[in-house]
Amino acid sequence: MSRERQATVWSGWPMLALTGALYILGAVMLALGAVWQVWTGLGALVLAVLSSLGFFTLQPNEARVLILFGRYMGTTRQVGFLWGNPFFSNGSTGKRSRPLGRRDPGAAQASRRVPRYKVSLRARTLNGERLKVNDRSGNPVDIAAVVVWHVEDTAQAIFDVDDFEAYVGMQSETALRHLATTYAYDHGEGEETTVTLRGNVDQVSQALKTELGQRLAKAGIGVDEARLTHLAYAPEIAQAMLRRQQADAVIAARRKIVQGAVGMVDQALQMLSERQVIELDEERKASMVANLMVVLCGESQVTPVVNTGTLYQ
Repeated sequence: MSRERQATVWSGWPMLALTGALYILGAVMLALGAVWQVWTGLGALVLAVLSSLGFFTLQPNEARVLILFGRYMGTTRQVGFLWGNPFFSNGSTGKRSRPLGRRDPGAAQASRRVPRYKVSLRARTLNGERLKVNDRSGNPVDIAAVVVWHVEDTAQAIFDVDDFEAYVGMQSETALRHLATTYAYDHGEGEETTVTLRGNVDQVSQALKTELGQRLAKAGIGVDEARLTHLAYAPEIAQAMLRRQQADAVIAARRKIVQGAVGMVDQALQMLSERQVIELDEERKASMVANLMVVLCGESQVTPVVNTGTLYQ
């Protein structure tokens, strides 16, 4: 694997003055007309032309990979107007790979041509497309994620993979598919403690970031953030799963109501017994419990019946 190392370059302003002086010297010598002066002038012009090929500029968070006759000489991250060996390769100029995911209208076009060996170190965003995959339980789900990444090692990004941008897109899709098959979409019966895609978004996003970091390390790419942006059941099972969720919600609500009603009935019986308001035998206690449970758990309003006789009539 390649490893980035620092290359030596110089400020371009002193070399610009020297190059200008060589052009002037060459023009003057050619104008004088003597044989040795002509040759001196031609030599000065050749040196000036070669020197002119060594100028380049770098913006903040930008680097240039320097190649000399096919050999990697290092990377410079200095900012400004610079000069290096004029025989350093500027890199072939080729088209960008296809856009990674959905981009904003103002983003760079796929057909724009850029120097291969000038690498941006800025953070980039990959807004992945929606994928249809099966979760751990075999249910088809639609899932998408956004990944924020940047180039950490320019040598690895340029030499260890063919196209690091396309590599990021492909590995992000592969990692997201693997993540979806590792976790279930939602809790099933008796699986309340299991990590799910819907119930543990932060934990799942961290797992995605970790897996992406491992996959992209080969290309010298660092992952700043990875989060799910879309998660839903596939349309063909969405209605069935919605009914299941509604049934689970109804059961949970009923269970909560029953637990509260039992507690209230128990408290009522204890208070009656402690304060000796009335003595009830087991049969009357059972009747009272049944009536209170109907009142507390019933969905419709209960109409009371007033007993005007004795307790046992």
